[in-house]
Amino acid sequence: MAKDRSQRDDYTAPLRRLLVGIILLCLLGIFLVWRIDSPRVERFRAQVIDRVVPSMDWAMTPVTGAINLIRDFQSYQRLAEQNRELRSELRQMQAWKEAALQLEQENARLLDLNNVRLDPRLTYVTGVVMADSGSPFRQSVLLNVGARDGIQDGWAAMDGIGLVGRISGTGRNTARVILLTDAASAVPALIQPSGQSALISGDNTAAPVVGFLENPDLVRPGDRVISSGDGGVFPAGLLIGQVAADPSGRLRVRLSADYERLEFLRVLRHHGTEAIEDPGGVVVPATPASAPPADPDQPAEGGNG
Repeated sequence: MAKDRSQRDDYTAPLRRLLVGIILLCLLGIFLVWRIDSPRVERFRAQVIDRVVPSMDWAMTPVTGAINLIRDFQSYQRLAEQNRELRSELRQMQAWKEAALQLEQENARLLDLNNVRLDPRLTYVTGVVMADSGSPFRQSVLLNVGARDGIQDGWAAMDGIGLVGRISGTGRNTARVILLTDAASAVPALIQPSGQSALISGDNTAAPVVGFLENPDLVRPGDRVISSGDGGVFPAGLLIGQVAADPSGRLRVRLSADYERLEFLRVLRHHGTEAIEDPGGVVVPATPASAPPADPDQPAEGGNG
């Protein structure tokens, strides 16, 4: 038994070395064939690829199936995570919906109790955004409403949430809206709850600058920014956004309007606020001028001749 094992070992070692040598020679030959730059060798390589590659599909099938299985599992994990996030957001939206309905009902009751009279002139015209200027130096959009719809320069344009800009140029069927982010835009604003007056100026970025503050120490990020109505251009109380601070510490406005999806805009009809020149006359109407005293030397009408 020991002799047979030694004889088998004597044959195995040379055969192993021979097999390794043949494999190395084949690899060296393949390397040389793939490195030779010749038209004939190129045709030979093409023929080898045409013969070998199609027949290797069966070997790649398990690998391809495993990769697809891993991708499907990862996609399922992402879908499950998105489903959980959507459920959480849906619960939050339901809570916000209930709060909004309660506030709407409370607001209606308060308006009815106080017999509030709203300005009937503050109506709006809805227009479709046709095109964007697409310029980094001028940010504006074009609406499909114009002079035929009564649109005038300076009127405010809003989306469903906040102020977007103002009308700057009207044609018969179109009107251009200068956005709040444009460098030519400046809107007088009021910051709540501090009541600070400010000027919201665009600088061609997504967040306009808050300037000309009376007391910047009273303003905090997250404060509400609305139009003040100063100058008579915009009506007061239009939502603009919230105060935010950039990395340099400068105060800016995070706009409430969704500038990424501007499809419909409301143009507010605002013919200016009536100026009050005599505040006392608002409370007490002016009395008519009293008649001059009668002249005693002049005879009364209807007397005896």
